[in-house]
Amino acid sequence: MWVSYLVPVVLVLLLLAASIRILPEYKRGVVFFLGRYQAVKGPGLFIIIPIIQKMEVVDLRVVTMDVPEQDVISRDNVTVRVNAVLYFRVVDPEKAIIQVENFTVATSQLAQTTLRSVLGKHDLDEMLSERDKLNDDIQEIIDTQTEEWGIKVANVEIKHVDLDESMIRAIARQAEAERERRAKVIHAEGELQASKKLVEAANVMSGNTASLQLRYLQTMSDMSNKNASTIVFPLPLDIMDVFKTMVKGGAGPQPTPGSAPASPGHGTGGDADSKDI
Repeated sequence: MWVSYLVPVVLVLLLLAASIRILPEYKRGVVFFLGRYQAVKGPGLFIIIPIIQKMEVVDLRVVTMDVPEQDVISRDNVTVRVNAVLYFRVVDPEKAIIQVENFTVATSQLAQTTLRSVLGKHDLDEMLSERDKLNDDIQEIIDTQTEEWGIKVANVEIKHVDLDESMIRAIARQAEAERERRAKVIHAEGELQASKKLVEAANVMSGNTASLQLRYLQTMSDMSNKNASTIVFPLPLDIMDVFKTMVKGGAGPQPTPGSAPASPGHGTGGDADSKDI
């Protein structure tokens, strides 16, 4: 007798177990009634009628997706391998289930194609130096296209930009040449500044000859501090003025080679007078 009552009770319990659903705070359930969209349920406890109703569960947490490594040809015809990481989450469970078959796969494929197309419009130097700008451009493009799927792209980060060994050596040579150019420019600027200071010092010292003598003595003092075998004989600078005066005073008009000196009182005019007499 009691077996006849036990069967319906078991069926009811099984029906309730299949109907009761509990979703946590970070999940939502998209409910379909006879194939038609009905509502978004959760979080908490609710009942789903088996066979008549069907529910698709969607996770609302941020998903971290690794974008596979892509072969990219930059605008200056350099082949690089680039990979990135994508952060997104579902903001509209209804669109994420109805508008796209598998929003995770669709977002991954879109991220790969966008990564190749955006990086292909930039030079290699821009990929290496303006990574933040490229991340923003890729994030904006993906977010605009996934908005119809109820997905919000929070961030895109380029992780690695791998180059060939030949390209790495070429970049190293370029960097070395750039450092040499900067060193030469800095050295030239130093020479220019030093020459200006020397001119100013010369103008100051030219006003007083004693300053030249002091500078001369200081130079000899610096030389004596070094362990050198050079012997220095101090020569006063004033003696050079005496030598200059002697040279100017002793220099007179020199006779032309091959011409005889003229005797006093006898000129060409005197000879002419004697012939007349």
